[in-house]
Amino acid sequence: MNSYPRLALVAVCAITQSHLLAGEVLYNGITLPDEWPPRIAELTRDPLALPPYLTAPPAIIPIDIGRQLFVDDFLIEQTTLERTFHHPQYDPANPVLVPDKPWEGQGARMRAGCFSDGVWFDARDQLYKMWYWASTASEKPLAFNTCMATSRDGIHWEKPAFDVVTGTNIVLRDEPNTYRNSSTVWLDHADADPQRRFKMFRVMQGQDEGVVGKKQGNRIRVSFSPDGIHWTNAGNTDNVGDRSTVFQNAFRNVWVFGIRDGAPAVSRCRSYAEFPEVPPKSNWTGANHGRGKTLWIGADQLDPDRPDQNLRRTADRPWDLVPSQLYNLDAVAYESVMVGLFAIWRGQPLDRPKINELCVGYSRDGFHWSRPDRTAFCPVSEKRGDWNWGNVQSAGGCCLIAGDKLHFYVGAVSGREERYHPDPMNVGLATLRRDGFASMDAGASEGILTTRPVKSSGKYLFVNLAAPQGELRAEILDDKGEPIAPFTAANCEPVTIDSTKSLVKWKGAADLSTLAGQPVRLRFHLKSGALYAFWIAPDANGASHGYVAAGGPGFPGATDTTGK
Repeated sequence: MNSYPRLALVAVCAITQSHLLAGEVLYNGITLPDEWPPRIAELTRDPLALPPYLTAPPAIIPIDIGRQLFVDDFLIEQTTLERTFHHPQYDPANPVLVPDKPWEGQGARMRAGCFSDGVWFDARDQLYKMWYWASTASEKPLAFNTCMATSRDGIHWEKPAFDVVTGTNIVLRDEPNTYRNSSTVWLDHADADPQRRFKMFRVMQGQDEGVVGKKQGNRIRVSFSPDGIHWTNAGNTDNVGDRSTVFQNAFRNVWVFGIRDGAPAVSRCRSYAEFPEVPPKSNWTGANHGRGKTLWIGADQLDPDRPDQNLRRTADRPWDLVPSQLYNLDAVAYESVMVGLFAIWRGQPLDRPKINELCVGYSRDGFHWSRPDRTAFCPVSEKRGDWNWGNVQSAGGCCLIAGDKLHFYVGAVSGREERYHPDPMNVGLATLRRDGFASMDAGASEGILTTRPVKSSGKYLFVNLAAPQGELRAEILDDKGEPIAPFTAANCEPVTIDSTKSLVKWKGAADLSTLAGQPVRLRFHLKSGALYAFWIAPDANGASHGYVAAGGPGFPGATDTTGK
C-alpha cells in the first residue's frame, strides 16, 4: 500500500476511534449533527424523507475512498442522463445449498438456510464460507445447530467434516436451555486479535436459570472465533426482538445493532444502537457515549402489501393489520456507501409462507437511508415448489465481489413438501454487475452529467461503463465551471467499452497529479451507454480503496487495495 491510501484510512480511523460525535466529519464530507444518533420519537407510514445530506450536501465532497456510485443525487449537480435501477438475476442452478444431511432434519422440518447468518470470502484460506441455520438438534428442550459450508467458486458448496461434532459440519450447538433464532456472522478485518477474527451475534431464547418452563427474553449472544469453526462465548446483550441483527459500519468503525421493535403505525420495525466495541460495555438505555437505543426505520406506504393473497388479518393479531412491515435490515460498507438489504414483509398468507422480499437501500452516514426503488431486489416466486416460494432473507455481509459480478446469497422457503417450513430452509444465489445497483444512461443523443465540487489526492480516473456501441468522454472543470486544459472533453480519448474498470485518458496528460487536492467538478459526456460508477485511484492498477462488502477473490482485506 502506498502513502496515499494508508494516510487516508489512518485519518478515517483516527476520527472514528475518537468517537467524538458532535460535529464529526465523515470520509465523504458529511458532518454529523451534535446529537447522534438522531432521536426519533415515532415512526409513521409517511414516505421516507430524504436524508439530510441529500437536501444539504457538503460544499466539497472528498472522493478518496471507494468507487462513487450513482444510487442517489449526492454526487450530481446537473444531468440530462436517465437513472436506471437494476436487480440481480437468480442463478438457474438454484438452490446452491439444500438440507441433505441427517443433522439438517427430515420432511417439512428440513433446514439449511441463511437467516442472516453470513457468507464471506476468507482470504487467509482462499475459501467462500457460509454459516447457516440447521434443523433442530432436539425438540425437548428445543435446540438448534449452526453449520458452515465452504466453496472455491461461490457456486458449488461443500459441507466439510469438522471436529466440533465429529463427522459433521456443525460449528456451534445451542447451549443448554437456550435456542437460537436470527444470527449474524462477521469477518472483522479491523480486530488485531486473531482469536476474534470472526464474530457471531446469535439471538438466543431460553429458560431463566433455575426456573423450569419460564421463558427468558431474547438476548444477543456474542461469540468469537479465529477460523469460523471453533467459537467462544464472550457475553450477552440486553433484551432484543427475535429477528435482531448486527453489522459493522466500517466507515466509522462502530457496531450497529438493528433491534427488532414495534410501533403502532408501522408494527415491525427497527431500533438502532451503536457501540465502539462488542460485546457492548453498556446497555441499550445506558450512557453508551450518549448513543442509547432509538427508533430507527420501518416500512411505509410506498412498500406494497399483497392484497391478492389470502392474508391473515384478525383482531386478535393487531400487529398483522399493518399492510407492509420491515422484517429485517442487514447492511454492509460497499465501496463508498452503506448498502442495506431491507426484508419487507408483505403479509402473512394462510396458505403459503411469509411473503418477505428483499429491497435495497443506501446510506452515506450509516443511519439515514434512501430507498428510491421499492420493487423487490430479490423477490419470492409465485410457484409453489420453487426454491424461493416464500420468506426470502439476506445473508450477513450482504454481498461479495466475484470478478465483475456481485454475489447475493439469500435464504428462502421452497414449499416442496406438503407441509412447508416457516423459516428459510435452503439458500439461493443472485448475481449483479459490480457496482450495478444503478446506472446513468444516455441514448444516441449525447447526455451530460456534472458532479458537485469534489476533491481527491488520486491520479487516475476510472469508470465502470457499458458503452460498446457508444462512447464516453470526460472533462474536469474549475471553480468557475470552465474546463481545465488539457483535461477537456475534446482532448479526452473516447472510452468505447463494456467494462467494470476502464481508465480515462487525456492526450498530453500522464495523470491528474496537478489537480490533487483541488476542488473540481467532473463532467461526463455519454452517448449510447450506461455509466455505473467513477473513481480517482492513486495508482494505475485502479484500486479504489473502498470497502469490498463481504470480500472476494483478490482482496486481502476489507478494502480494494489491488484493483482486482
